Amino acid sequence: MKTILLISRCPPYPLHLGDRLIIWHLARELSRRGYAIDLLALYDRDDDPTQVDKYRSFFRHIDLFPEPSRGGMAYMQRLLSPGRRFPASAKRSFCPPLWHGIAALLEQAGYDLVHCFGSVSVYEFHSLFADLPNLITPYESHALYLRSAARGGQLSARLRLPIVRRFESFMYTPYDRTVVISEADRAQLLDLQPALSIEVIPNGIELERFRPRDVERDPHTLLFVGNYEYPPNQDAARILVDKVLPEVRRAIPEARLQLIGNNPPDWLRELANDHIEISGRVPEVTPYLARATVFVCPLRIGAGLKNKVLEALAMGIPVAATPLSVEGIDVRAGESALIAPVDQIAQRTIELLGDAALRERLSKNGRALIESRYSWEQTASSYEGLYEEICRAR
Repeated sequence: MKTILLISRCPPYPLHLGDRLIIWHLARELSRRGYAIDLLALYDRDDDPTQVDKYRSFFRHIDLFPEPSRGGMAYMQRLLSPGRRFPASAKRSFCPPLWHGIAALLEQAGYDLVHCFGSVSVYEFHSLFADLPNLITPYESHALYLRSAARGGQLSARLRLPIVRRFESFMYTPYDRTVVISEADRAQLLDLQPALSIEVIPNGIELERFRPRDVERDPHTLLFVGNYEYPPNQDAARILVDKVLPEVRRAIPEARLQLIGNNPPDWLRELANDHIEISGRVPEVTPYLARATVFVCPLRIGAGLKNKVLEALAMGIPVAATPLSVEGIDVRAGESALIAPVDQIAQRTIELLGDAALRERLSKNGRALIESRYSWEQTASSYEGLYEEICRAR
């Protein structure tokens, strides 16, 4: 049995926040396989400490720490003074309570491996467990995200990008392995630091929960799902409302749009009308995925692998998406999804709405792709194999 110390930038719940999915599912799968896991996690939502019971059974020990604010000056000090990048004491760290929590557990328990989830908020603790097998999963390259946002015209992203690139050039260098969820993120990090040893392990899907249903799909219904606290999803919603739906309705007047997901802002809720449904967070997203005609994903900002697209493919809903939306997913254009630039998404959607045979082909091939490559069991097995490899190398 392996004993793992898991240090995370967030807790594993709630699951409508996509960055928490992998921690939840990986811990659940590994605990089922006999791993003993202790969790130390930062949190930034007031109700996070009240939800520990949702995942307590996956872990032997759990401690949560409020995430401290980190000012721009603290980041600049680390860039200008290399000796401060990996602090040697709790006092010099971003989060002294988490430093002390890690040190205390390392003294009490004999761990086989330490696994960090996150980037700037957790990378700095490496010196505490440098003598143990270790790895870090930063999910994605934040520089890759900012680069896409800068191309979309965001001035703040353009200003932050050089700083983030500098951090990503050194943050992961001491770790035995760095794990990302797409090849694009791997390429970005290697461009910044060629010496990194990087693995790509994609997210998975609950195959039984997200499966095609024997129900008739609503005609001419477009669907997009997202957490609207995340700015790229707001941008995608704006594109759907302002550009995609009007063009589709000129060709197919009956077309309607459903926008489902957590915390839509007021400006988005105010756009609801007879042909635009803004539902907010729903108890279960699968009925919507089962009944809509086409899943339209016009993302133009972001990085990493998009869980919403995996879920749509698993449910057998035909997908029309931008290249960024399917980055990291092994889709075949025209076979498992229609891929097009954002200014052509409406035409691809019209094509799908008018071609039942094409929809059927994409539905079957999309589900087959997910079954073959993207289950949480496969994700856990990939991590399990990597754990063994790192421990053997040590």
